[in-house]
Amino acid sequence: MIRALLLVAQGILIVLQAELIARAIARLDPAVLPWLFAVVAGRALVSWAYALHNQRGAARIKADLRVKLARRAHSRPSGGEFATLLTKGLDALDPYHGGYVPQITAAAITPPIVLVRLGFADLTSMVIVLVTLPLIPVFGALIGLRTRDVTERQWEMLNHLGGHFRDVMVGLPTLRAFRRTEHQAGVIRTMAETHRTLTMGALRVAFLSGLVLELVCSLAVALVAVPVGLRLLEGGMELEAALVVLLLTPEAFLPLRALGTRFHSGAEGRAVLAKAERILAEPQPRRTGRTAQLGEIRLKNVTVAYPGRSRPALDRVSLVIEPGEHVAIAGPSGAGKSTLLHVILGFVVPDSGRVSVNGVDLADMDLDRWRRELAWVPQSPHLFAMSIADNLRLGLPDVDENAIREAARAANADEFIRDYNTILGERGTGLSSGQRQRIALARAYLRDAPVVLLDEPTARLDPRSESAIVDAAATLLSDRTAVLVAHRPALRALATRTVHLSQGRT
Repeated sequence: MIRALLLVAQGILIVLQAELIARAIARLDPAVLPWLFAVVAGRALVSWAYALHNQRGAARIKADLRVKLARRAHSRPSGGEFATLLTKGLDALDPYHGGYVPQITAAAITPPIVLVRLGFADLTSMVIVLVTLPLIPVFGALIGLRTRDVTERQWEMLNHLGGHFRDVMVGLPTLRAFRRTEHQAGVIRTMAETHRTLTMGALRVAFLSGLVLELVCSLAVALVAVPVGLRLLEGGMELEAALVVLLLTPEAFLPLRALGTRFHSGAEGRAVLAKAERILAEPQPRRTGRTAQLGEIRLKNVTVAYPGRSRPALDRVSLVIEPGEHVAIAGPSGAGKSTLLHVILGFVVPDSGRVSVNGVDLADMDLDRWRRELAWVPQSPHLFAMSIADNLRLGLPDVDENAIREAARAANADEFIRDYNTILGERGTGLSSGQRQRIALARAYLRDAPVVLLDEPTARLDPRSESAIVDAAATLLSDRTAVLVAHRPALRALATRTVHLSQGRT
C-alpha cells in the first residue's frame, strides 16, 4: 500500500515537473522556477522514501527466509551447498526484492498516469505511445526466457562450487593423507572456470537485452518526436503542448526500461528464491539418531573404473553389511579392496550401481555427517607435525586428556608414548610403522563411531607389532559394524564373514 501511494505521488510529480518546465520555456516565466525547484525536491524526496521502503522490505524478507532455512539446516543432504544458499545465495535477493519486484509495481502505475496527461496534451502522441509501449515487455520476455535458463545454470554451478569447496576444506586432512590435494585443486579450478564461462554468458545476454530495449525505446520516442516537431514547424501545435509531450514520452517508457534492466540483476534472486521455496516445501524428516549403527550398508552392482586402466577396479560388486557384522575383504593386490572402502567412505563415486545406508542412497546424504559415523584407519595413516595428543584428537578438539589416554591404552599405544605433548615430525617421523598404526587405531577409538573401516593395518609389520594391532583392533571392533581389508589370518580371524575379491569382482 505504501509503495503504491509513493508511486502515485511520484507519477503526479513527474507530470507537474514536465508542465512547469514547458511553461517556463514557452512563456519565459521566471515565477515558475520556485515551484519547479519545489517539485524537483519533492520528486527526489519521494524517490528516496521509495528506495528506503524497498530496501527495508527486502532486508526483512531476506532475514525471515534465512531464519526459516536455518531451521532446516540439520536435514539438508549437502552442508556445503546449503551454506552457499544461506550466505551468497540469499544476498542475491536484495536486487530481486529491493529492485525487480518494486519495479513491476512502478511499471504498472507510472505509465498510465503519464498517458492520461499525454492524452490531454496530444491525443495522437498518446496513441503512438500506447501502441509502442507493449513492445518493451514483449521483447523483454523473449530475451528473459533465455536469461532465466542461463542464470539458473550459473546459480546451480555457483551452488555446487561453494558446496564442493566447503566439503574439500572439511576433508583437507584426509586429502593430504591420500595426497589428493592437487587433484581436488584441479577440480575446483575446473568448476571455477565453468562458473566464469556461465557468468560471462549471462552478462552477454544482459547487455544484448539492454541494447534491444534501448533501441525499441529510442524508436518509439522518435515516432512521437518527429511528427510533433513537424506539426510545431507548420504551426499545428503550440510550443508548450509540444514540450509537455516531448518531456513526458520518455517518462512513460522509463519504468519499463528500468524493469528490463532490473530483470537481469534480479535473475539470480529468482533462482535462489525458487531453490529456497523447494527446500521449505519439503517435509521435515524425523531425526533418527545414529542411523548408520542401526541400518545395513548395501552395495548393489557397483562399478568403478579409473582412467587409463584396462579393467574396472570394481566390476558390478554387490555386498550387504548388516549392523554389528564384521566383514573381512580378502584378495590379491589390485583386486579393488581399498577402492571398495573408498566407495563406502564417499571418496569415490561409482560409475554405475548404488550405495545405500539404511535404504538412503549415499549420493543423497550429507557426506560430512556420514563420515562422522565412520572411524577409518588407512593402510598408511597420516600423522601431522604437531603433538601426539593433537594427532589423536584430530577433528575432535573438545576431547579431554583422560579420554586421550584411555584411547591410547585401548590401542596399546601407551606403551611407547612418554609424553603426549611430544611434537612429531611430518608423517610421524621418528615412529615405526606399528607405532603409527596404533596411534591411528587410538584416533579411531576416540571417535567412538558405530562403523569401523580398517585398510590392512597389519601390512608390513613384524609379528610383535601385528599382535598389538590385532589386540587393539579386537577392542575397537567390539559392538560395532566393521569392514576389514585383511591379508593376514590373524586380522581376518576378527571377522564374522569373509568376502573374496578378484579382479574387481566378488
